[in-house]
Amino acid sequence: MDRDPTLALATELAREAGALALSMRAGIGVLETKSSPTDVVTAADKAVEALLVQRLATARPEDGLLGEEGAGSPGTSGSRWVIDPIDGTVNYLYGIPQWAVSIGVEDGSGTVVGVVFDPSKDELWQAVRGGGAVLNGVPLRCSSVTSLAAALVGTGFGYDERRRAAQSRLLPTLLPIVRDIRRLGAGSLDLCSVAAGRLDAYFEQGLSPWDLSAGGLIAAESGAVVTGLRGRPAGADLVVASAPGVAGLLIELLEAGGADADPLT
Repeated sequence: MDRDPTLALATELAREAGALALSMRAGIGVLETKSSPTDVVTAADKAVEALLVQRLATARPEDGLLGEEGAGSPGTSGSRWVIDPIDGTVNYLYGIPQWAVSIGVEDGSGTVVGVVFDPSKDELWQAVRGGGAVLNGVPLRCSSVTSLAAALVGTGFGYDERRRAAQSRLLPTLLPIVRDIRRLGAGSLDLCSVAAGRLDAYFEQGLSPWDLSAGGLIAAESGAVVTGLRGRPAGADLVVASAPGVAGLLIELLEAGGADADPLT
């Protein structure tokens, strides 16, 4: 895996970006907000994205770029780097060690390389399309659970209060059926957790491309089912990442509960 030059570059950049974010964490505060007062941006988000943009402009100037904090260029190579400088900014702000740098590299068929680096735990998640996924070099396989009653399920909630209210209505139906539910606060790491079997499944509405690109590939390359509902691919409507043994039942429950219904549209 490390012989792949794109993977090697993504890994180098993720580690450098993670080190910068970690060095800035002490005393960090909110710089601005975006879609709602709870959708926060810190100076570290901006600084880390600026670092990644600068490095990519030098190393891969022909490639496209999409960043959470506004960086973007179409490129001419047919490849695009999709970056989240700090996924889990609220966790980062509060000193909760559950945040990561996420870097996905996409071609015309989707994500081809994914790297998620969790500096707080020194955990490096990597995947190459068709080449499997690893955590700190150790191959990953998702959970083999076959019963929803034994499935630990992760989820997340949107920033808008109307979306949060709609999402919460599904929980009383789902909670009695599964082992338990976790809300950890960083979509890329939730997807990686499915890849490692730390979660048996995960679903969330409203993920952006930078949340999904790298982590979605890592989960899929571990053998997890990564999809949307009603035959659609994973995307903003809904992302489901699940151990194959419970994916069908979970998807049925989510469809019946309208987990992809969005009061904002």
